[in-house]
Formats: sequence, C-alpha cells, structure tokens
Amino acid sequence: MSSGKEADILCFFINGKKVTENNVDPETTLLSFLREKLRLTGTKYGCGGGGCGACTVMVSRHQPATKTITHYSVNACLLPLCQLHGAAVTTVEGIGSTKTRIHPVQERIAKSHGSQCGFCTPGMVMSMYTLLRNKPQPTMEDITQTLAGNLCRCTGYRPIVDGCRTFCQEANCCQVNGGGACCLNGEQDADEPELETPQLFDKEEFLPLDPTQELIFPPELILMSEAANPKTLTFYGERMSWVSPASLEELIQLKTRNPKAPLVVGNTNIGPDMKFKGILHPLIISPTRVMELFEVTRTPQGVWVGAGCSLTEVWSLLKHLVPQFPEEETELFRALSQQLGYLGSQQIRNVSSLGGHIMSANPNSDLNPVLAAGNCKVSVISDGGRRQLPLNQDFFVSFGKTLLKPEEIVLSVFIPFSRKGEFVGAFRQAPRKESSFPTVTTGMRVLFSKGSRLVQDVSIYFGGMGPTTVSATRTCAAIATRSWDDETLSRAYDVLLDELVLPLSAPGGKVQFRRSLTLSFLFKFNMEVLQKLRGMNVTTEELPERMQIQPLPREIQPGLQEFQHVSKHQSDQDPVGRPTMHRSALIQATGEAVYCDDIPIIDGELFLVLVTSSRAHAKITRLDVSEALRLPGVVDVITAKDIPGKKVRALFGYEEELLAQTEVSCVGQMLCAVIADTRVHAKQGAAAVKVGYEDLPDPVFTSEEAIEKSSFFEPRRRIERGNVTEAFETVDQVHEGEFRMGGQEHFYLETQSMLVVPVGEETEFNAYVSTQWPTLTQEAIAETLSIPSNRVTCHVKRVGGAFGGKVMKTAILACITSVAAWKTNRAVRCVLERGEDMLITGARHPVLGKYKVGFMNDGRIVAADIQYYANAGNTVDESPLVAEKILLHFDNAYNIPNLRGQAAACRTNLPSNTAFRGFGVPQSVVIVENMLNDVAAVLRRPADQIREINMYKGPSVTHYKFEFSPENLLRCWEECKVKSDYGARRRAADQFNQQNRWKKRGMSIIPIKYGIAFSDGFLNQAAALVHIYKDGSVLLAHGGTELGQGLHTKMQQVASRELHIPPSKIYISETSTNTVPNTSPSAASFGTDANGMAVKNACQTLYQRLEPFRQKNPKGSWEKWVQAAYLEKISLSTTGFYRGPDLYMDWDKVEGRPYAYFTYGVCCCEVELDCLTGDYRTLRTDIVMDIGRSVNPSVDIGQIEGSFMQGLGLFTLEELKFSPSGFLYTRGPSQYKIPAVCDVPLVFNVYLLPDSDNPHAIYSSKGIGEPVLFLGSSVFFAIKDAAAAARSESGLVGPFSLDSPATPERACLACASPFTQKIPSSKPGSFQPWALNI
Repeated sequence: MSSGKEADILCFFINGKKVTENNVDPETTLLSFLREKLRLTGTKYGCGGGGCGACTVMVSRHQPATKTITHYSVNACLLPLCQLHGAAVTTVEGIGSTKTRIHPVQERIAKSHGSQCGFCTPGMVMSMYTLLRNKPQPTMEDITQTLAGNLCRCTGYRPIVDGCRTFCQEANCCQVNGGGACCLNGEQDADEPELETPQLFDKEEFLPLDPTQELIFPPELILMSEAANPKTLTFYGERMSWVSPASLEELIQLKTRNPKAPLVVGNTNIGPDMKFKGILHPLIISPTRVMELFEVTRTPQGVWVGAGCSLTEVWSLLKHLVPQFPEEETELFRALSQQLGYLGSQQIRNVSSLGGHIMSANPNSDLNPVLAAGNCKVSVISDGGRRQLPLNQDFFVSFGKTLLKPEEIVLSVFIPFSRKGEFVGAFRQAPRKESSFPTVTTGMRVLFSKGSRLVQDVSIYFGGMGPTTVSATRTCAAIATRSWDDETLSRAYDVLLDELVLPLSAPGGKVQFRRSLTLSFLFKFNMEVLQKLRGMNVTTEELPERMQIQPLPREIQPGLQEFQHVSKHQSDQDPVGRPTMHRSALIQATGEAVYCDDIPIIDGELFLVLVTSSRAHAKITRLDVSEALRLPGVVDVITAKDIPGKKVRALFGYEEELLAQTEVSCVGQMLCAVIADTRVHAKQGAAAVKVGYEDLPDPVFTSEEAIEKSSFFEPRRRIERGNVTEAFETVDQVHEGEFRMGGQEHFYLETQSMLVVPVGEETEFNAYVSTQWPTLTQEAIAETLSIPSNRVTCHVKRVGGAFGGKVMKTAILACITSVAAWKTNRAVRCVLERGEDMLITGARHPVLGKYKVGFMNDGRIVAADIQYYANAGNTVDESPLVAEKILLHFDNAYNIPNLRGQAAACRTNLPSNTAFRGFGVPQSVVIVENMLNDVAAVLRRPADQIREINMYKGPSVTHYKFEFSPENLLRCWEECKVKSDYGARRRAADQFNQQNRWKKRGMSIIPIKYGIAFSDGFLNQAAALVHIYKDGSVLLAHGGTELGQGLHTKMQQVASRELHIPPSKIYISETSTNTVPNTSPSAASFGTDANGMAVKNACQTLYQRLEPFRQKNPKGSWEKWVQAAYLEKISLSTTGFYRGPDLYMDWDKVEGRPYAYFTYGVCCCEVELDCLTGDYRTLRTDIVMDIGRSVNPSVDIGQIEGSFMQGLGLFTLEELKFSPSGFLYTRGPSQYKIPAVCDVPLVFNVYLLPDSDNPHAIYSSKGIGEPVLFLGSSVFFAIKDAAAAARSESGLVGPFSLDSPATPERACLACASPFTQKIPSSKPGSFQPWALNI
C-alpha cells in the first residue's frame, strides 16, 4: 500500500513526553504502540474489543473554540494511533509509581484491597483518575458510571467501589459526617467502643487528593491546536492508508473520489469489524478535524447536533438543555438521555460519534428507534449539495445499510423539541444492565389532541426485532385517531403481536422473549402515558398503586465486613490474622507488576498464532501452508510432524493430540501453528493456511445426544446409601424433575500467555508461563521435546486470574510453543487473543440433572435418586474427576437417609471442558437445592423450612461414610438468619408482592458444605525453600503460584510469624521448578493449607538454628544473629516439606476420606424482579462463612466476595452459545457477559463466623477459594422465588421449571405475565434454533 508517497509526521505526547512518529501504520492501535514500541506495559490487553476496560488510558485535548482542555477515558485497544495527532495521552505509569510517588487513586484501590490478580487494576485506576481530573469530588453515581466499562473477575467489585467511595463528598455517607466510625468499616452500633470493631482499612492513612499536582497539558499542543491553516494528514501502512482532512470541502472531495472508504471517528464499529471479522479497508477517512461536524446549533424547533459529536458530548448537551426549557418541550431529550446512560461504557461513549451510531444502522441500536420515533432528521452533504432526510423506516434499508448514497456524509442530526400533549418513551432490555448491546430496544411517541385522550399522531420503532430498526406501522394505525384507553390498547397488543413476527430460528435467538418484550414495552409506555395524562388533568382515573411501574433501585450502599480481632496477647509484629494488603497491590495499581506478556521482547523473538478447526467432526483432507509461508515475516509453520517427542497427552487411559493430524472432533481444535516476526504477521499467516475437511456423520453436541448414543468417558460413578428403591415405597409423596445448568467461561482477564526461551546449549529451555501448575508444564514440555525434566525450568511470577482454566490446556499450548522454540532455536511467545482463548480452552461443564425424590407430608425427605450428566466435550481432560466430585457433594447440607447418585462425563463434539473454581460442586449442589425447592412448592411450605428440617444435626456421617460434626454449619445457618433479619424481611417481601403487580421481590437462604483438599492423597504434599542472606533479608520460594488469591501474601505472613521478623524483610520472587520441584497445582482451595505448612516447617528449622546465637546475645538484632550464624558456618538455607493428609476414595466399597475437612457457609439474598422484562437487582446479600481463624481477613473476605460474584454470574448471567454446527458464538465480552459493577448487591455484607477452630490446617484456618462460588445460587433461588410470586398472580402454583442461568429471558418467561402468555410457544424439534441448548 505504501506507494513510496511521503507520509506525514504524527506528533503527540505520552505522560508528558513528546512522541513523533514518521511511519505510522494506520492498523497500529495505541495499545500495541504503548506495549510493544514504548514498553509501557501497565496498560493491559484484555479483550481487544473495548469490552473489558483493561487497556483504559486518558486522552486530553485542547479545544481552541472554548480554550478549554478536555480529559476523557478511552480503550487503547480500539484507538488508532493515527487519531492521536495533537493529543496528550496519560497512562497508569504517568500518574504515579512506587519509585517516585504513588497517586491517591492507586493507593486507595490497593489499600482498600481492590486488587487481587491485579490485571484489571491499571484500567480501573485510569477510569477513576479521569473522573477525578474532571470532577475532583464525584458522587457515587459518577463512580459507578465511570467503572461500568471496567471488568474484574477476582474481587466482586465491592472493595474497588469502597476505595473509590473515599473520594466522594456525599452527605449520605457517614464517613463525611465526621463520626469517626463508619458503616464502611463494619461498625454496626455507634455506642460500641472503637476497639471492638476491627476494620479492613483505615481511610485516615490515605494521601489526600491534590488536583494541583497533576501533569499539565503540554503548551506545545495548545499552540498546535490554535495554529491557523491546519493541514491534511496522511499515513500509509502495509495494507492501508489513512487520511485526516482539515476542511469540509476536502472531506467531500475525498469521499467523492473514494465512496467506499469508511469515515472513522471513534473506531468503535469499524475497529471491531476489522479485528474480528477480518474486514480490510484500503483507505480510511478520519474527519475528526473537520469543525463543521462538531457544531451545535439551536433553532426554535429544536437542536442541530454535529454528527461528529461524541455520545458523551451529546448526553451532556441534552442534560444541559433539559432544565432550560419547559418539561413538555424536552420529552425527546429526556428519552434520548435515558438511553445514552446505558449505551456502551464511558470509554465507548467518549469516542463513539452520533453520526457513526446512526450510520452503522445496527439492528439493535439504542438510539435509532428513539430518533426515528421522535421525528428526527439528518442533514447530509456531498459534492451534489446538501439534503435533509427524515430518520424513519425508509432510512434504514437493510442490515448495516442506510438510504444514503455511498459518497454522502452525515453533517448533523436534528433533534426537535416536543409539543404540548406529546409524550416520548424509550425502553431497552439487555443481557446485562450496563455495557451491553440490548436484546430489544424501543422508542415510542404519541401526540394527543389538545386537552383530550384522542390520539392525533403516534410512532413506534423497535430495535432487535429484525435486520433493521423496524416501525410498527400497523400498530400505530390501530391507535391513531382513537381514544387512548384499554380497548384501543388491547387491540394494539394483538396487532403488534401479529405485525412483529420473528422466525423461530432468527439470529440472536430468544424469539419468544423478544416478542413478549415488544408487548411489555408498549404496556410500560401506556402506564407512563396514563400517569402523564393524569398530571395534565386530562383523565381523573387514579392508576392503582400496585399497577404502577417504578424503576429498580440502583444505588450501591456501604456494606459490612465483620471479622474477629487477633488476641490481645499476639505480638504487634505478628501479621497473622490481621487484614494485610496484598503484597503486590501497589505495584499492580501502578502498572509496574510484570505479567507473562510484559516480559521485554528478546532479540530474535518470534510470535506464534494457532490455526484451529472450523468443523466439529471431520476428517482432515489437506493442510496447505504454502501461501502462509510466502507472506512477509512468516518464518515457519509447526505441525504434528515437527514434534520430536510425544505427540499426545495421556490421561485416564485416553489420549489427546497436541496438534490434530487426521481427524478433528470439535470446532477450535488445534491443527498447526504459524510463527512469524510479529504478532500481526503471525495472525495474517494463520489466516492464509488452507484446510480441507470431509465431514463425518452424526456429531454429538448435547448431553441427551450423548446418552442416546452412549457416548461417555469412563469411569462412570455410582454411589448409594440406604435402600432407595424400598424407601420410595414408604413415602407420602414422590416428585420427579430435571434441571439444566449451563457452562461458564473462565474469563480470566489475562488470556493464556507463555514465552519459551532456548538457553542455547544442551537442549535447555526456560518457559515463562501463566499457569497454575508449573510442574505439569515442565513435564509436558520435556515429554514433547523428548528431553529430561531437568532441562526445562518453568517460571511463574504471577498469573492474571486462572480459576482452574490454566492447568491442562495451558500445558498443551506450552508444548506447542516449545516445539516452535526447539525447531527455530529462537524465543517464541504465544499470547492468545480473547476470542481464541474462549474458543480453544473450554469452560465449566454444563450439567443435566434428573431427580426423583420421596418425602413425607411434614417435609422430611426420605429418599432421593439423582442422575448427573456432565458435558465433557471432545477430550477427557479432568472430567471423570469432576463427575466424582459431583457425587461426593450431592448431599450438601442434608441428611437424606436413602440417597442414590450416578454421574457420567458425556463425550461430545464441543471444545473440551475443564476444571473451574468449584470443580463440579456448584453443578452438583444446585440440582439438589432445586429438588428441595420443588418439595417445598409441592407442600406449599417455605423452602427454608424444608432445608432446616433435612439438615445434618449432631454427630453425622456422609454417604461415603466420613464422620464429621455439622455444628458450625448450623451456627452459620442461625447466624445468617439473625444477621439478615430473615423473618422480618421475608414478611416485608410478601407484603411488597401484594402491593406490586409488575415487580416482585424474592428471598432465599442457601447453605454449603464444601470438602477441602485433593481426594488423590499424593497431590496434598508441598515444599518450600527459604534462604536467609547475610544482611538478614529472606528469600522465600514455595510450590504455589500467585493467581490473585493472595497466596504469596499469606506465605509472607507465615514466614514473618515463624521467623519473628517483619514481612518487609521477606521477599518472594517467583514460583519456579528449579527452586521447588514436583509441586502440586494451586487448586482445590488447598494452596495455603499445604504450602503454608511447608513454609512453616522450613522457617522453624532456620529459627531453631539461630537459637544458640539468640541465647548468646539476647539483646542483639536479627541481623546480628544471622551474621554470627554465618561466621559459625551454620547453614542459613533449608527446604520445608509437608506430606499433607492421606486422603482417598474407594469407589468399589463406596467409602473413604476424600477431604481433610469441610468449609461451611450460608448466604441469604433478596432480589427485586421486573416481571415484564426479567430484569432484576440483588437488593441485599448476607454471607456467613466458617473459615476457622483467618490468616488474612482482607484476603479471605476478598475471596468470598469475588467467588460469590463469579457464582452470581454463573447462575444468573453468563451464557455460552453454540451454533447448531458446534461453533462458539460467544467469543468475547460483547457477546459473553460476566458480572460488572451494576451487578453488585446493593448491600453486600460478609461475616466470618467467630470462635471457630480447625485442627486440620495451618493456624486453624480453612480453605476458602472455591466454597462460596455456589452461594451465588442464592440469587438464582431468590429470582425463582420472585417468579413464583408473579406466577401466582396468573393462578399458577406448585413447582415450575427454571434452568440456570436465570437470565432476564428465562426469568421473564417463568413469570408467565399476560404478555408472555400471548406468545404462541414453539415445539422443540419443529425448527432449527439459532443456538444449541447445551
């Protein structure tokens, strides 16, 4: 493309330093420039599509017209570098560092424990920093809006919000009222003395925010922006050119000559298309310097808004205009403003333009239906002159196409004032409340004849109901010229239902839900209109209170975090039991923490990109790499033939190929790998590999298909206690049911990352891998390269989240990368893109459960028979172990005398599923809890009573003959009922439900009993290595990896206690196989238990060695004793070891001791559900956990909150969607929704059970990583409770089916409102759905 033409020089500033670039490739984004060119690696790659916020930075520009400087946050992954001419960019490194001084935002997020794995932290910091630059005293609303576009998978957001809340100046926060004690810190009763309530952090210690200390905007850029006669800028890249014209005339000429060239302002539409769909535009025109596109003009009829204005600017303009005019004139402004509050994230709105939003003609646009209903119009210009076009049904021609001619440019958009008697409504429903494309969206407008109910004009548009924004013309005709009353509207509902029909296999699915939303939205608009007519005294009818529709509450309140003080006798120097900040939190908040892909590029390093199968079940007929090898930068293609050692990984008697050779068994299976000099070239090479397939018959995708074809991985497991068959004969009632539970993507913020470096002699390799199990990676690489393990060292500094997903597949990816390094004798880096990661690495097992339960009329369950079918995918992975753990936990907290369970791992043609936090337990227990709910529904009794009747009490024995005491479980249950005020709130919820027809509240209280440790006894061992240096500093290494769970922090606390020195003297560099060999995975909530004991063992040995020197010099310092020992030739280095408990499970005898002990917990949740849309809010969550004596309450409470939020995602939000041919649709944050700040319970309380001991683990603590995840199901059961209240309004009682996750779609349909009942239901099997029901 670069035809030897002279490109312009790009000039901008980064962190106060001037950057001038001569040859900018228009395909380069700010993110890759920061990370690869400038080595500013604090800005992270999380998704590449503007959906996660990990790459957030601040851009500042000077506005010559107003002589002001604007600061706004952006996603660096979407921002083309070419766009930055004249801008100042601030990254996380630019605002503070531990070497100079840290910024208050960095300090508060770290010290309030808002950084666990730390990968999302720089993005959070920069979003908050930008807000404070614009508004040093923000409101809570500002903060939640700012953080809406930043995802975090570890913390559950509560500590991040609390850290940011300290900048708030709101009267309603008791912190501001000078009381000293604050609800934030868990103070319940102001009369208690200060000492009684330990706090997670002390806000008095924080640095004050001083806005005068920020970086100034570079004066050179002010002069640049004010210079007369700006010139056109042109940049040429390898494949495309970029032109930024300086005047409107020039823009028109450019567009006339290049009608196909897209106009790019925010790159939020073209950018993802180029990145994810491979669309290439040879020329891009960027009109950001054409002033006419940014002008705002008021007329008596309304406002003309420049098409280049960002959505943030449009929103603030509307908010600014609304109070200046009478309410009746601003109906449309308010409706648009409401939609803008939910459209995208702050980072997206800051760059996305109004004209771009309209012209992208997205079928589920948030604004287009409102603009169309509101009679807006656009002014377009071309060399043929100007014309105005109304935004109506004719404007949106087809998917992504409008009425404009290719050479025409949208100049501005007219938004009219509304008239007296005119009302405008806007509604949307999305999979997640914020930062989510809507499922259905609508704009509705009605104009009444003066002072009457007679409809003069009406206009209704929908998004998400077809390939374009659609007008409900026939429905409008049924309403126009008639009186707005029940008769007219009930006719309108029928016409609308008939008019907007979606084919059953429509793209996006959810057909019944989408159709019912159109009716619900019209009904909601009707309610609003009736209220307004009453306000204008047109009607006198009072709308009954219970029919009114209020929005769901959304204000996040401060929560409580209660834990026990350490004993009075504990030394002040001993950190165990105290809330200690994560040891890397500050460097994570400043961007200094080094993750795998932050390791500097090594000379000659190559980048590896995988080629994966596009068929689910087929023979490979050809693999043609010739075209790929011809491309620039491509060095080689690695296939199975290149592997010198083992070409497969063997497990449970099954083999998994590293690279497929003759046959593929899922979409996303790895075929070969392209290595090139850069990431971009490797990606282009992978796209050029040609693969031929011959499809094989009858692929298996669902558990039902696997059952029908008997497609399972052995062994299948069965367990029985008592005699189930006989017991069914003796019961009062029998009930049968089934429950489906979807899978869950790990969505660790750091994708799979590795770097394999050949040392250059004797086949030695250093592998830097983001893994939970360095030893497995080491062994796998050694076997693949056919070399001994002692030649491979696997290093893990820290991992940006893992949750079970960085064990098995990570080892396979590292093997492939190591073959490339071995073959080329060069360092090779492999970092998966988010979509590849989601496609290749598998997820949590979806499970189908079928149950039969026998019970007495008093609620006692006498017998239960449950069958579990887990969808394992195409390879065995750890699925048989997941099936075993399902059966070991399916009693949960209940003593059912006759209990039978069977579990099978189904072999299907989906990507192989793998370990995920909870390892089968959430799937196992939710089916049991659903069964108990059904029993309660049959008996018309409250579910909590049925739970209580059937709980283990007194000395107990599990179904595998393991004796335990449930005393702490029962204590948690009682404590949770008291702390949550369950009885009173249950009554209040029932009363609320009687007073509200369209909103219902639901409550649930759910227990968990979770077995800790590996049931394979040999995995419970651990080792540590401790060195004391002559200056008294200590270097500690152990076998666990730091995944964000605070393991290194706890190990530092253990060493500090045992050596009697402050933690500041102890350093942990990394986990590596050359310091501690033969380690176990950091998994099963056992990391602290095992490694803590090994560290303790080593430190005690060293402390004893120093004993003679302490006795000789009792008043000496630690350093003096160490030096004396060295001079006496005493070894200051030792290993520590812990054998771990000898656990086992004998499946033939069906008995064993698979767990060291149980962690118990109980969670109470209350939700408020909008029955018309299925939208809900978690109003309050109270969790009581028995975790023994916490080693670090801040870390443990962080684990509890993060785990709960991950569970909330699993049970209410996260849906993996596969096409009928087995292709994963949901391959990034725009399609797959994990919980965001908007999903945090509005009141979130965590209580650690006091006075609990655990003799089986270090310092009497308990493992906590996994157990709480299941408690997220309490939100699911609260939604189900609210849906039951809604169903009773329609006369429906008794058990009903609600599968997990309880998405808005499922919740809405379960409520069975009159509108959903109007939609004819479709018979499964009579059509091919858009997505498989996995």
